[in-house]
Amino acid sequence: MIFDRLKRFFIVLEGTEGDAPVAFSPGQAVSGRLVLELAAAARVGALRLRAMGAARVHWTESRSAGSSTAYTQSYSDQVEFLNHRDTLLAPQDNGEVTVLQAGRHEFPFTFQLPETLATSFEGKHGNVRYWVKAKLHRPWSAVKKVKKEFTVIEPIDINTPALLAPQAGAKEKLARAWYCNRGQVSVTAKIDRKGYTPGEVIPIFAEIDNCTSRAVVPKAAIIQTQTFIARGTKKQKRSVVTSIVGDSIAAGKREVWHGRALKIPPVGPSILQCRIIQVEYSLKVCVDIPGTSKLLLELPLVIGTIPLHPFGSRTSSVSSQYSINLDWLSTIPEQPEAPPEYSAVVSSPEAEQTLAPPCRSELGDILEGPFFAYIQEFRFRPPPLYSEIDPNPPSENVRPRCMTC
Repeated sequence: MIFDRLKRFFIVLEGTEGDAPVAFSPGQAVSGRLVLELAAAARVGALRLRAMGAARVHWTESRSAGSSTAYTQSYSDQVEFLNHRDTLLAPQDNGEVTVLQAGRHEFPFTFQLPETLATSFEGKHGNVRYWVKAKLHRPWSAVKKVKKEFTVIEPIDINTPALLAPQAGAKEKLARAWYCNRGQVSVTAKIDRKGYTPGEVIPIFAEIDNCTSRAVVPKAAIIQTQTFIARGTKKQKRSVVTSIVGDSIAAGKREVWHGRALKIPPVGPSILQCRIIQVEYSLKVCVDIPGTSKLLLELPLVIGTIPLHPFGSRTSSVSSQYSINLDWLSTIPEQPEAPPEYSAVVSSPEAEQTLAPPCRSELGDILEGPFFAYIQEFRFRPPPLYSEIDPNPPSENVRPRCMTC
């Protein structure tokens, strides 16, 4: 029987070895091979391939309809991202099946991923999965199936104005115990940008004022919020990714964090564009106040996949520390203006000195030499190239002047 003659049946995706996970990006081509190893010659009817990708959510909630009646409400939804079918080996036109000889047979395949896909994800009430499944049809035998999963990661570039913008906030809380006013606790916090990648360190700048009569403890944590949506209802799950604890602040004292470091562990990127599953992050700064609830300040975060570029880092630090307005760059015309006449620019030695670039001691670290040079490059057109040919030759009607007269 062919079942006994079938030694191995598996899928290999290019760029992997064995059972190693495979990661692709939206819009990328996925290529691989379907491998069939036979111990002896066998008859094969058809060999079909299907690539799938979908997001699914499901959860149940128990509800009460009275003192003794209870029922369970189920919520589920699905969004399909990928559905590709291909026939690698089809039956012949006359209905005859194909006979494969003993040995190893490979059937290559390739398909294109859509441009918009959600990142692979596994959550408590839902998931986003991608896989390739193959079916081997044989005469008088059950269909043999094989499945291979792969990972899709949606690229999120944090080098965008929205994700490079600083995030800041402030909150205060009045501590009460037994209807007595114990004083006020306030917190202000700031981070230099909104977007980060795993492995980066978030420097936290914060001030905590403890105007109560008891000591308080500040903390900071990265929170992951998973949101599952089905039938207009949301189900959320929050978890702490990482956290730090500050020193206790005595009554009437102030604590200042000058860039307290909080490292981001290996976590999945944010999922913001899926209709039924969303994964969001936030930085939470809280203060434990004895005898009352915590004071919480939350700043939004986006965990991306493309790290910060060196030039983007310098621009971000400059804009956050010195608040330089660079909007004038957008007003530069596409067609550069002609350079001014030399006499209109330089009229005296004193004026010539003012054209020299400002020294570093005057500007500090606001503008570096290369940045100053870039502005001059696209502000004016370069002068024409030098040529041995006179662009304005003398006219033939002009009589030559005698040099001895």
